[in-house]
Amino acid sequence: MQKTNESFQILNFISTFACTMAGIYIHIPFCKSRCIYCGFYSTTALQLRQQYVEAIAREWNMRSCEVSEPIDTIYIGGGTPSQLTTSQLQQLFAILPPATSEVTIEVNPDDVTDTFTALLHQLPVNRVSMGAQTFDDQRLQFLHRRHSAVQVRQAVHALREAGIRNISIDLMYGFPSETIDDWQHDIDHALALGVEHISAYCLMIEEGTPLHRMGIAAANEETERQMYELLIDKLTEAGYEHYEISNFARQSSPQGGWRGLHNSGYWHDVPYIGLGAGAHSYDRKSRSWNVSDIRQYLSAMERDERPFESEVIDGDTHYNDLITTALRTSDGLDLSILTPMHRSYCLKEARPYLSDGLLLLSDQRLRLTRKGLFVSDMIMASLMLV
Repeated sequence: MQKTNESFQILNFISTFACTMAGIYIHIPFCKSRCIYCGFYSTTALQLRQQYVEAIAREWNMRSCEVSEPIDTIYIGGGTPSQLTTSQLQQLFAILPPATSEVTIEVNPDDVTDTFTALLHQLPVNRVSMGAQTFDDQRLQFLHRRHSAVQVRQAVHALREAGIRNISIDLMYGFPSETIDDWQHDIDHALALGVEHISAYCLMIEEGTPLHRMGIAAANEETERQMYELLIDKLTEAGYEHYEISNFARQSSPQGGWRGLHNSGYWHDVPYIGLGAGAHSYDRKSRSWNVSDIRQYLSAMERDERPFESEVIDGDTHYNDLITTALRTSDGLDLSILTPMHRSYCLKEARPYLSDGLLLLSDQRLRLTRKGLFVSDMIMASLMLV
């Protein structure tokens, strides 16, 4: 099937399991110091924080008319949002609309001070995402992380004391010279914390990062595979739902589970608006992204101009997006939302993977099997239009 420019009326094929409400993402690019692996846009120019918060307020004033639905989720990411001062965080939340379900802020463990936890009582935050990465201090130093393993445990305890009942931590595996036993140690420490959500990622050596410039080789693929297998086994045994390739959520809560609602919106085709330098926005018809340069962003916002680029999403592009997002989840891809042409193409390309046990077709949903998780990139690439 050749890629076409035909529209196919994208809005008629929205996923039936997608939430109809919108999300807001706010990128706070400030970091006290940069980690050697990070490929996200960030800056250490902390003197620009106040000017940046004021620019975010201007952008929201300019763009709030783009949101015609109730706001379901707000996610403050970075960078390191916990590097904003108390008054700056208060100012930020003062201009944002209320969210009906989830308000997440990313934090660094060493930023979870008495002052910060006292501030949480004043803010509508009900979920905290914390970058733990590892519980080995030597590996933390290798990553140029500012915190220690002890500070992760202390931060979780302090957040509980502050009334936060939804905590997510990030873990990382595949370090140079890391062993299976080392990874088992990290998983055990994470489980001992009893957090509601765990995200785990293999250490990627991305071009342009200090880690890439250091010339360090990636971990052995077989070792990475064994680590991922161990992660799945240990977390599912402990009662976590493996609901997305890299994400695990406790299954017992008043809502039925602790899935990250904001990020689930990305995977389930929910519109969102992104504020700040480097932030992306999506409305099912187009995708846009702000310039990844804080000084350009601030200069433009002072003129009440948004510095961004955009692209129109045609029917084929939307199909490709669904392949690379919905298939990441345990819910899978709902084939009933595809056009007949895209559905036929998808099933034809999926046939060998169904036969090999890498994909499963059930109730009009196409899902990766556990075996398929390990070659998910190859499968998605094969199902996409080129």
